[in-house]
Amino acid sequence: MMIRCLLFISLLIHSTSGQKSPETPSKKWLTLNGERPLVIARGGFSGLFPESSSFANQMAQALSLPDMVAFCNLQLTKDGIGICLSDIRLDSSTNIALVYPNGQKTYDVNGKKVNGWFSVDYTIDQLFNNVSCKSQTLCIAAISWYDIACRFLQLQPWTQVFKELEALKARFISSQLSAASYVQKAMRLMGVHYLSSPEIGFLKSMNGKVNAARTKLIFQVLSADEIEPSTKKKYGSLLQDLASIKSFASGILVPKEYIWPVQANKYLGASTSLVSDAHKQRLEVFASGFANDVVTSYNYSYDPTNEYLQFVDNSDFSVDGVLTDFSPTASEAIGCFANNKNVTKPTKGKPLIISKNGASGIYPACTDLAYQQAVDDGADIIDCSVQMSKDGVAFCSDTADSWEIPLQYYFHFSGPRVQPKGWSLFIRLHGGKNKPLKPQIASVSQDFQRNPAYKNAGKFTTLSEFLELAKAKAVSGVLINIQNAAYLASKQGLDIVGVVSTALSNATFDKQSTQHVLIQSDDTSVLSKFTNVPTYKRVLLLDEKIGDAPKQPVQEIKKFAHAVAITRTSVVDIDNYFTTALTNVVGEFQKANISVYVYVLRNEFITLAFDYYSDPIVEIATLVGGARVDGIITEFPGTASKYMRSPCTNSDNPDYNILPAQAGSLLSLVPPEVQPPAATPLPPLQVSDVVDPPLPAVAKLTTATSPSPTEPQDQRSSALANAANVGLSLVSVMVLSFLLSMGC
Repeated sequence: MMIRCLLFISLLIHSTSGQKSPETPSKKWLTLNGERPLVIARGGFSGLFPESSSFANQMAQALSLPDMVAFCNLQLTKDGIGICLSDIRLDSSTNIALVYPNGQKTYDVNGKKVNGWFSVDYTIDQLFNNVSCKSQTLCIAAISWYDIACRFLQLQPWTQVFKELEALKARFISSQLSAASYVQKAMRLMGVHYLSSPEIGFLKSMNGKVNAARTKLIFQVLSADEIEPSTKKKYGSLLQDLASIKSFASGILVPKEYIWPVQANKYLGASTSLVSDAHKQRLEVFASGFANDVVTSYNYSYDPTNEYLQFVDNSDFSVDGVLTDFSPTASEAIGCFANNKNVTKPTKGKPLIISKNGASGIYPACTDLAYQQAVDDGADIIDCSVQMSKDGVAFCSDTADSWEIPLQYYFHFSGPRVQPKGWSLFIRLHGGKNKPLKPQIASVSQDFQRNPAYKNAGKFTTLSEFLELAKAKAVSGVLINIQNAAYLASKQGLDIVGVVSTALSNATFDKQSTQHVLIQSDDTSVLSKFTNVPTYKRVLLLDEKIGDAPKQPVQEIKKFAHAVAITRTSVVDIDNYFTTALTNVVGEFQKANISVYVYVLRNEFITLAFDYYSDPIVEIATLVGGARVDGIITEFPGTASKYMRSPCTNSDNPDYNILPAQAGSLLSLVPPEVQPPAATPLPPLQVSDVVDPPLPAVAKLTTATSPSPTEPQDQRSSALANAANVGLSLVSVMVLSFLLSMGC
């Protein structure tokens, strides 16, 4: 058989959920018809499961807006059955090369020789019974591909699952197989609303074969330099004549870069006028290419919902729909966050949003810019991790990674890169005061740079400047973090506790109750020094992971602290990037009337468990809506604020709810007999992990006898064993994949 022409025909299957009601009519949209933009799921939830598998479609249907549309790349088999796969070469998305090693062929596809395995050479029985899909999903934290075995999605049986077929986009026309006739049959049986193709000739041929009042033709635009086969013109040039496109189509489907280009430096350029121009011609515009686990523009701060909002909730235009691999995230953006900018966070019933070194995911930590951004983004509490200079000046800084070091200075760093137990830095300045230190933004990895255009922006703040800023901005409160007090007192002759107390008093924070003051430390002896001011709330930092909080150590903590700050994995246990269980730690503390703050939250998808769909909003929903923590400590306060202000945190919301991940549900799909060995349980909190020795007296040091900087000894209680394994196990992923294949 010879393939004479290749067409791209898409199926968009309209799915509905009985538990969800239609969109509330109060919102206004800048779409062509004034209605909410469509969420179009490319092959179902293909960001997590194999494209167009039954599991991917079911998950997309369950987790997306009620008018979600499932997109199927249609191909025809040798016996004329429609299947859904994205690439015409089956070997790119299935294991067919292993099953039929001699089946490789070469076809002329739109003037190009293409080698591979093709659906038109196999019957549906050959494919359905013998060949498995594989998901080309980039594993988190590892550049490797994993296979997920699944059966093909056969189009016709799914008419019982999905109520309507929304759009069709076929693959092949040959002398023996007719995509056009297949599409016509599908329209008669299922009621097709959209039919799309990147081939103008095909769309024109369908004009007289579809009911224009019921079925819209959509012109799919490929990359600008690709040649459209009917006109032999580049797709980029065809968009210059939208009036001509209107003569045979009702809308266009374009890569998102046509609308909002990303420059070479990964910052957004100016938007084009494509959407406005198309709307003037009464053409709908659908944007494609959205995925959570792909680094796009730094403007989005690694929050994928920000990208959707850029296309549907700006002041100039809105696209009419988005084609995405992660339909739940698109649903959040459109159903929960769009048209929601002026909504304030409720004052009651919502956990505190506490910054981590300001908005340190956007600007260098502890700078004036980071604190201002945190305030603008809706942080309730802004924080200062106090450090001391040689001459006794307190300033805000977290780790040695926050500095760009001039050669004129001599430094002693006892920071995380030198002492991995969390010691903060100590600075000895020797002249050069006319050349101030430069802040430096900290990124989670070299491949996930944060806002590099501003990597050295802003200036550091002293503690007194920080407190004045907090008063001027009228934030709800401040968190002062004190570390290494014993070392600074005994080895450096610096009274960090006294300096902090004096600074708070000078700023009159001890004489008011309007703004909260949180004193945080990992040392109970430090916290005990602040019991004389009843309005101060003391927070014990537990910097090791724990799996349980027994009554005795909890009661011991209650003697010193009103709250605890615990790690994310002390709330939700995670093994090999899969959540395994929700611990009882939060509940045990709260039963003793001890508030629980969880740290540190980040947006980058490589920091998130698979169960969170590469979406930081889902992690927040799990910690807030699932675990019921009292506050979250985050480097991206804007992401947390967006969730807190959303109407979708209310389970009674009639339109859409952002659901917490069910810990262990994804991993539970793997049969017990083939699961990897269970990780060692996290240790419980012990009394010995809580109580610290009294602080030593502040040493009186002279310049002559001042010791040279030496690495401090950890005077805190023995640390808990870190039993969590955060590596990536490809074996477990493939085992999960095998199970999924059994249910596809």
